[in-house]
Amino acid sequence: RTRNLSGCSSGCTFGPSWVLGLSVRLVSLFFFSGCIRDSNQGPLLGLQTDGVLSDVSCGVRSLMMLWNRKYQQFDLVVSSVTTKMKGVAQIQLPGEGQLVWDSVDYSGPAQEKNSFFVMTNVIVTKGQKQGKCPEVPWNGRLCVSDKDCQKGASTPQSNGVQTGSCVKFDLLKKTCEVSAWCPVEATKAPPRPALLAAAENFTVLIKNNIRFPAFNFTRRNILPWMNDSYLKSCQRKTDSLCPIFRLGDIVREAGESFTEMAVEGGVLAVQIKWDCNLDYVLQHCRPWYSFRRLDEKQSNKTLYPGLNFRFAKYNMVNGVEERTLYKAFGIRFDVIVFGQVIQILVHHEIQTLSFLFQYRLYKPNSRCRSC
Repeated sequence: RTRNLSGCSSGCTFGPSWVLGLSVRLVSLFFFSGCIRDSNQGPLLGLQTDGVLSDVSCGVRSLMMLWNRKYQQFDLVVSSVTTKMKGVAQIQLPGEGQLVWDSVDYSGPAQEKNSFFVMTNVIVTKGQKQGKCPEVPWNGRLCVSDKDCQKGASTPQSNGVQTGSCVKFDLLKKTCEVSAWCPVEATKAPPRPALLAAAENFTVLIKNNIRFPAFNFTRRNILPWMNDSYLKSCQRKTDSLCPIFRLGDIVREAGESFTEMAVEGGVLAVQIKWDCNLDYVLQHCRPWYSFRRLDEKQSNKTLYPGLNFRFAKYNMVNGVEERTLYKAFGIRFDVIVFGQVIQILVHHEIQTLSFLFQYRLYKPNSRCRSC
């Protein structure tokens, strides 16, 4: 066994529970497949021509019992996930010039449990102050006179509360004036190409701790033999157990293009599957990683495609509070953990052996018609 396949660095041996399980399975198969013999038909292991079909029937039924694993106990995983993203990039933002952003700037506000977010595109509205200004004419909402504007009115799509005045938005259009953070956000469509596409080269460390309560068994995806030197140098391309992932590689393995997905954002699943069998040594329990997209990616097939939200950064200028509004587009990575563990029920195996030996001792001359 190699470390990459089994999660075991060296010295792996089969545990006593596995040896017991294998022994009982072989003995069970022997007894059941020979159950139609009786003492008048010859040796216990002898084959009779007229009993071949019954032998085959008993053998098949015995194999089905073993295949269904009625002798094993199962339990589902309980899990917790934490993540740590790293990276730095130089970007050019309209109205702000050339900036250096690190993972703190890119990650934005906290997202849902067991998930992390990276900003890939942004619309910036700089220098907003509390005041009065013309509303943006969304969906052709224009006015001709003050009669078209209702003082105190607002809708969920408004940027502010109407003052009751109809004012010039530009040389050709007039809209209702609003009390709001001015100037209001005027751009709706995200920039193409994405302004923050450099996040493709950021990396994330995913730490996953699991527990199977029925067995009091715990494990994490950073395996015991992994040290600091390994974590600094491992790459998923050459080591499937590496818990550090390049964001561009996650998107690529999900069958998507980071350049395209970065424009409007989206949601990806990082799936961690634990399929543990405690019939073997503990190192048999290891994580398997896979990735897929969760949201609808076609803009022409769904309303409001991708993922975006707004946040602001505030500061004081000459004693007046100002803010810079960011409409952030990005990719949210949801870490989904699932799996199960199985282990031989030792007392069940002992009971099976006891029953089989008793059957041989007390019914030597009987013909078993079914197993």
